[in-house]
Amino acid sequence: MNISAVVLAKNNDNTIEKTLKSLVEFEDVVVYDNGSTDKTMQIAKEFKNVNLVEGEFKGFGWSKNQAVSFAKNDWVIIIDSDEVVDSKLLHTLKTKELDEKTVYRLNFKAYYKDIQVKYCGWNNQKIKRMYNRKITSYNMNDVHEDIISDDSNLELLDGNVEHYSYHSISQFVIKADHYSTLFAKNNVGKKSSSPLKAILNGIYSFIKTYFFKRGFLDGYVGLIISFSHMVTNFYKYIKLYELNKELKTTSKPK
Repeated sequence: MNISAVVLAKNNDNTIEKTLKSLVEFEDVVVYDNGSTDKTMQIAKEFKNVNLVEGEFKGFGWSKNQAVSFAKNDWVIIIDSDEVVDSKLLHTLKTKELDEKTVYRLNFKAYYKDIQVKYCGWNNQKIKRMYNRKITSYNMNDVHEDIISDDSNLELLDGNVEHYSYHSISQFVIKADHYSTLFAKNNVGKKSSSPLKAILNGIYSFIKTYFFKRGFLDGYVGLIISFSHMVTNFYKYIKLYELNKELKTTSKPK
């Protein structure tokens, strides 16, 4: 395949082996590690098709563009270190005639541990993940990064990516703190916020996930995800409120 797989990684030694095994038929796999302290890099070195690069993390958009710069091919597919390419998608990638003017979307199946999440808005998400780097790139957003596709066609590829994003409730807590901090830093001085806005956003996120997106049908897993969405959105806006207050204080003339 004239496609490079690009994987961002940090402390994913419980998932990255499964990820890289699903990519063994790619001749070029870039693993861009930004500070792992577990066995992630040691595992990556065991795969002969992996080019292990250690680099900085400056938000997801910048870091993905940086990782792509190490790819041998212009066509790149972005796979996270907790994702697995299934056999049907691999076959599609081997046989598909690619169009430079098209950005390709992949279908995602989400898992908590080994339990498939069928509701909560997590299942069968269609996400842009493959493109020609001569034509486009990721935007520079710290979070909610996306492939720029204003002048491109979009096409969904056959097959799936299995996403094993969470393996414990503690990981929900850690990621809620991490993503809410990135959101607040990325929007300080740009968006307004208040304690009331933080509360209302949190409550709405729970209702939307648990009821509107039928998270209750996922059992206790749906409750965990819905509550996590509530907590993340509350902290996003309360952290932004705090940073905006600090910005106003420091910018006042003495």
